[in-house]
Amino acid sequence: MSQTAKPYELIAARIVELLQEGLVPWRRPWTDAGPPRSLATGKPYRGINTFMLACESQVAGYASPWWMTFKQARERGGSVRKGEKGAAVVFWKMWEVETPAEEEKRKIPMLRHFRVFNAEQCDGVDVPVAETKPLDFDPIIQCERIVGGMPSPPAIEHGGARAYYRPSSDTIRMPPAESFRSAEEYYATLFHEIAHSTGHESRLNRETLAEKPAFGSRTYGREELVAEMASSFLCGRAGIDHATLENSAAYIRGWLGRIREEPRIAVQAASAAQKAADHVLCEEREALNVEAVREAAGRQR
Repeated sequence: MSQTAKPYELIAARIVELLQEGLVPWRRPWTDAGPPRSLATGKPYRGINTFMLACESQVAGYASPWWMTFKQARERGGSVRKGEKGAAVVFWKMWEVETPAEEEKRKIPMLRHFRVFNAEQCDGVDVPVAETKPLDFDPIIQCERIVGGMPSPPAIEHGGARAYYRPSSDTIRMPPAESFRSAEEYYATLFHEIAHSTGHESRLNRETLAEKPAFGSRTYGREELVAEMASSFLCGRAGIDHATLENSAAYIRGWLGRIREEPRIAVQAASAAQKAADHVLCEEREALNVEAVREAAGRQR
């Protein structure tokens, strides 16, 4: 196994193990304490790391959202208990490469990984108290807020018995809400189609949607995985279960083979799904606005 492929292979192998155990890493990837967080930065993990660490917590029964490296535990006066197994976290690192034909060094993104441990695997480490959200809000209202808050959204029409997104008219077609077994399933399906719409040329111009892939093709499959993962992000934000239980068996069987054949697909799809969810939630735009305000304030000093 090459050094470059190792992180992809590592994540893919773990996903296959979880799927074989009947766990879908990208379905409802939160605990009651919120998404997994880095103790070093205080920030939530993103992309594939969110799915993998949340699933590790589910398997082990960890209630704490905090994760740290062996070194970070020692720096805080604690330690990782003997025999505890760490979970893999991946990140991009830019490597400078010199070639005889080029005057300047060329930067190439390389995927790397390291191991982290949950706070419940450690002794003597103080961590912030997890702020659990009381279930005193209507999750359906939260879903409506997410749908209504999307910038320049596609048109949403209701009717028929099939849910789909049509890029040519930038339109989402949904069956009547009353035809779903639950409100959660309705919104999970709507979030899936909304995730597809983020790939439109007027939004993120995602390659897997722009190519207009044929049904059943590899590109079509990638776009479906992006939409499924993004729907999970949005369902997690809204506080509802990602309700696709009836189709889970067929879904798991289908993706097992694809991830084995192409280990990179899970990491790449999770990254694209994060961007899709950020677009729907306006998070990227809000971050840019905050930065612009800071720059303006700096110029006025």
